[in-house]
Amino acid sequence: MGRVTTRRPVVRVREGAVSTRPDTLVAEEPLEIRLDGKPLAVTMRTPGDDFALAAGFLVSEGVIGSADQDIAAIVYCDSARDEDGASTYNTVDVRLAPHVPAPEIGTLERNVYTTSSCGLCGKASLEAVRTTARWKLDGDRPRGISTELLARLPDRLRGAQRVFDRTGGLHAAALFSPTGELLDIREDVGRHNAVDKLVGRAAQRGALPLRDALLMVSGRASFELAQKAVMAGIPVLAAVSAPSSLAVDLAEETGLTLIGFLRGTSMNIYAGSHRLDLPVGTG
Repeated sequence: MGRVTTRRPVVRVREGAVSTRPDTLVAEEPLEIRLDGKPLAVTMRTPGDDFALAAGFLVSEGVIGSADQDIAAIVYCDSARDEDGASTYNTVDVRLAPHVPAPEIGTLERNVYTTSSCGLCGKASLEAVRTTARWKLDGDRPRGISTELLARLPDRLRGAQRVFDRTGGLHAAALFSPTGELLDIREDVGRHNAVDKLVGRAAQRGALPLRDALLMVSGRASFELAQKAVMAGIPVLAAVSAPSSLAVDLAEETGLTLIGFLRGTSMNIYAGSHRLDLPVGTG
C-alpha cells in the first residue's frame, strides 16, 4: 500500500484482556495544489492519485473540462522536501494549456487550507461555489434505473474497498454504469477527495461529461458532492446517508437525481425520480 497506510502501536482491550500490537491506519497528509506556480489550495488527503485529485478539483471549480486538452502538465514540485532533503510528494503544480484562460486565484482559493471532512471550509461565501456547469444534465439519460439495481450498489461499493478492509477509516466513491457495472472506485480520508480522484481520472481519459454514470458515495450527500457530480455531467448521485438541504436544492435546480439513505431495499429519492423505474406502491 506504500504511503496509503501506516503502522502504529495500539493497546487493545478485548473482553477484559489487554494486549499491545501494531495497527494499520490510513495515511493522511497535506497536498498543496498550485496553478501555474501559484498556490491555490491545500487539502488533507490519502496519498495516491494526486494528479487525478488535482485535475478533478479543477473540474469541480469550473477551470477545466478535459485534462487531456486543458492541462499541459501536472508535476510534483521538487522544492517540496522534508528535513532530510527527500521529496515529500505533497505539492503538485498544474500547468494549464495555452488556450485555457487563467482564472482569478482569489475567486478559487480556499484560504490555503481545507480539511478532509469539509471541502468548503474557507470559501468566502456559498455563492462562490455555485459555478456554472459546462454541461447540462440530460433529462432523458439515463432512464429506467431500477430500485433493485440501486439496492445492490452499497454492497458492491463496500466490497471493492480494499484499503478500508485494512484500516476502517476511509470514504469511498464509485462510478457505476446504468446496468450496475463498476466502472471505477477511489478511496480517500476525505469524501470530496475521493470524488475528485474519480472525476480527475475520467478527465485524464477525456471521458467527461459522464452522462451515463451513477455516482455512489459511502457517506452523506453534501452540497459540494452534488456540485461535483453536476460539474462532471453525472446525472445520478446516491449516498448511504443523508443529503443536505442545499444538495437537494441544487439537485432540483440542475436536474440531478439525488438518492439518500440507500440501505438495502430502502432509499429516499429527493430529486430526479423520472430517471428511476419505481415499483408500484400504495404509499
